[in-house]
Amino acid sequence: MASYSKSDGGFVETVKTVFYALVIAGLFRTLLFQPFWIPSGSMKDTLLIGDFLFVNKMAYGYSRYSCPFSACPIAGRILASEPERGDVAVFRHPVNGSDFIKRLIGLPGDRVQIKHGVVYINEREVSQTPNGTFQEVNLPQGPMGNRPRCQNSPVGEGGMCQKTRYLERLPNGRVYSVLNIEVDSYSDMTDVFTVPAGHYFFMGDNRDNSQDSRFSQSVGGVGFVSAEFLVGRADRIMFSSAGKSLFYFWTWRLDRFFKAVK
Repeated sequence: MASYSKSDGGFVETVKTVFYALVIAGLFRTLLFQPFWIPSGSMKDTLLIGDFLFVNKMAYGYSRYSCPFSACPIAGRILASEPERGDVAVFRHPVNGSDFIKRLIGLPGDRVQIKHGVVYINEREVSQTPNGTFQEVNLPQGPMGNRPRCQNSPVGEGGMCQKTRYLERLPNGRVYSVLNIEVDSYSDMTDVFTVPAGHYFFMGDNRDNSQDSRFSQSVGGVGFVSAEFLVGRADRIMFSSAGKSLFYFWTWRLDRFFKAVK
């Protein structure tokens, strides 16, 4: 007959505790948060290539894209709370299904226009205040090896790439940085976009380097984004690495760890 000891019972309880902890952690991740790695520079300097963050999937309630269960009884989306102008949100591209992250600029019913790089919402100018220069080294960035676009081009290998930076203030008081590369580029001068009911207008903070709602879906842009495609809101950067791999600890950007997304 096999003997049973307290130590055996302690080992079993430890295994059970670890198992339940992993299950709870998995459910927490699936139900509440989705990890997201920044692959491109469209949201500089708010988000840099190599930033790692968790997306709050409960910020707006569940859609068919944020629901953790394959058989969720959801048609379209019922918002638990209305997205706010200025939120940095992850959403599914309405055509190709890939994940995008941009800033919410226009709400349903808004009239949005860009004139000489300045945003107008319902015919009111969104103020921009000069805020110095954003600088980064002209080298391949992240696993994809993307190079930054520079306002001071041409810039040689390892040279300092510069972009003019502004502080933009939305009507609800949200303030954040935006970058400019070109003067009166194609995306700096647009027609008026009237945001349909149940849809949103998104823009990247790196204004001349973002395929966003200023571009139609037929040319690779996102156009107007329906509420059902929203995944969640980005609230905080958890980790950041400037290298090709997160294991290159010498490329970690410690000053960005646990940084709030504004």
